[in-house]
Amino acid sequence: MRQAKTLKDAEIKRVLAYCSTRQHALRDTTIFVFSLHAGLRAKELAALRICDVYDSVGNVHSSFVLSAAATKGARTRTVYVNKTLKRQLAQYYPTLRKQPTAPLFCSQKGSFFSANTMCQLLIHIFQQCSLKHATSHSGRRTFITRLASKGVGVRVLAELAGHSSIATTQRYIDVNAEQLANAVELV
Repeated sequence: MRQAKTLKDAEIKRVLAYCSTRQHALRDTTIFVFSLHAGLRAKELAALRICDVYDSVGNVHSSFVLSAAATKGARTRTVYVNKTLKRQLAQYYPTLRKQPTAPLFCSQKGSFFSANTMCQLLIHIFQQCSLKHATSHSGRRTFITRLASKGVGVRVLAELAGHSSIATTQRYIDVNAEQLANAVELV
């Protein structure tokens, strides 16, 4: 099975530009930014509630815990929120219903997305941006690859990704020509 595409900077800009034109522009942009900056799976994005991400007055948590039911491996995991994601979530907050247990991302029916529907949404966005081989896992793969290229150790990456095996995490890391050129300069 082919791995999801790791997104380049220009492709990320294209996706963000496209999301800004959609009917649910802020929601779709926030979903994409969440995927890219926290490495969450579609299933995990679909299960998020407002209270997972915001406190009672709308401030964004710097970290939160995904429930075991929301994760692939049925293990709780702490998700850390970086500055870029925090800014995006602060912009998104005014659009939300203020019920803490409501879905963070509402489907057109006003309820939680299913994992499959979240996958389909991301795939549709990528198709509209003409990104071949991009899937709902592309943001996650890009997240892990970018951190690896900045020198973050595979053990830390595995913990952030919620992988029980570093071998799984290593399969997510894409290697490119720039990384190879930089590596040989270290000798």
